[in-house]
Amino acid sequence: MIDINLIRTNPELVKENIKKKFQDNKLPLVDEALALDSKRRALIAEGDALRAARNTLSKKVGECMKAGKRDEAEQIKAQVKADAERLLAIEKESEEVEAALKKTMMTIPNIIADDVPIGKDDSENVELQRFGEPKVPEFEVPYHLDILEKLDGIDVDSARRTSGQGFYYLTGDIARLHSAVLTYARDFMIDKGFTYVIPPYMIHGDVVSGVMSFAEMENMMYKIEGEDLYLIGTSEHSMIGRFMGQIIDGNKLPLALTSYSPCFRKEKGAHGLEERGIYRIHQFEKQEMVVVCRPEESEEWYEKLWSYTVELFRSLDIPVRQLGCCSGDLADLKYKSCDVEAWSPRQKKYFEVGSCSNLTDAQARRLAIRYKDSDGKVKLAHTLNNTVVAPPRMLIAFVENHLQADGSVVIPEVLRPYMGGKSVILPKND
Repeated sequence: MIDINLIRTNPELVKENIKKKFQDNKLPLVDEALALDSKRRALIAEGDALRAARNTLSKKVGECMKAGKRDEAEQIKAQVKADAERLLAIEKESEEVEAALKKTMMTIPNIIADDVPIGKDDSENVELQRFGEPKVPEFEVPYHLDILEKLDGIDVDSARRTSGQGFYYLTGDIARLHSAVLTYARDFMIDKGFTYVIPPYMIHGDVVSGVMSFAEMENMMYKIEGEDLYLIGTSEHSMIGRFMGQIIDGNKLPLALTSYSPCFRKEKGAHGLEERGIYRIHQFEKQEMVVVCRPEESEEWYEKLWSYTVELFRSLDIPVRQLGCCSGDLADLKYKSCDVEAWSPRQKKYFEVGSCSNLTDAQARRLAIRYKDSDGKVKLAHTLNNTVVAPPRMLIAFVENHLQADGSVVIPEVLRPYMGGKSVILPKND
């Protein structure tokens, strides 16, 4: 959510930003916000004037009574009563206007960075850098599900019977590999100075509406029936929610946190579930990075965060690239974002394995996340998040890039201590 002062002082900038995101249907919201804000301030002024007058009139009633001016005192009492009734009406109307303004403000997108490429959707995202040499082996690389099944590592048929489409069982060495990658990623981030956290996997509705837009919420979140609880779609949700309504000691900033959680997603919308495979599913696990910092630090942290994901994937001998997300592909709360994509030898192209975002103060304003600086001033913090690793997609990249001609999968050296020293996963005998 952007600052109302920006809309007051530069509404054309806000409108131009909406156009850059190809959301022209939201242009009327700027004028609507201005009108509601004007109405709100007028009500506040009228209410303050009535409260001030009430004190004056009450004092005057006493003076009239002492002077024997009963008729005048009764007239003033009537005025006090009328003002009190009007004040109640103002307070009720103010609540309604405040709620309408908040709803409108939460729908207006955050101002995007100057260097965000302009484009309508993810097809216009821009490759920024490549890391590692993408290779295609001389032998044919099978579909990832076929590779995993040959390794006796996955059972999607049973999962469909127990849970439906979008779920899977991991077994044997592949299940162990899944856990090994998460544990390695955890230690990798701890070595970078991040504090490890395991957060709640359910959050209240006010946290959900604070960390994401309404459209994202509808397409992603599962609600617990009969309760004000939602299953998290990523640990970022509960990690940022942890600081809701807090004033953080500025001396403790930046807060660099890495969190593990299962994640649950409806996967509604344009992409939807995969009919076959584990690229887009309802349930997965993830290691995440979250940073809460001062505004002047967030650009530097953004560069650090995505580079850590690149470093982790390269340590596992997986080629990756950084893809700058264009304006039309940015969620409303994001200032800028980039994807880290891994190389797929089978598809001979890259695919998304992580996403890094700087949300500036958009989440912090929604959730009232502030800090007290050394000068005693209370300011809004900036928040950032980034995927360290999400094993379902990591597993796809992993098995494709480390597959051998005989169907075995080589374990990179850095991961072997987490696999009990195992250096290779062998296919099952037919």
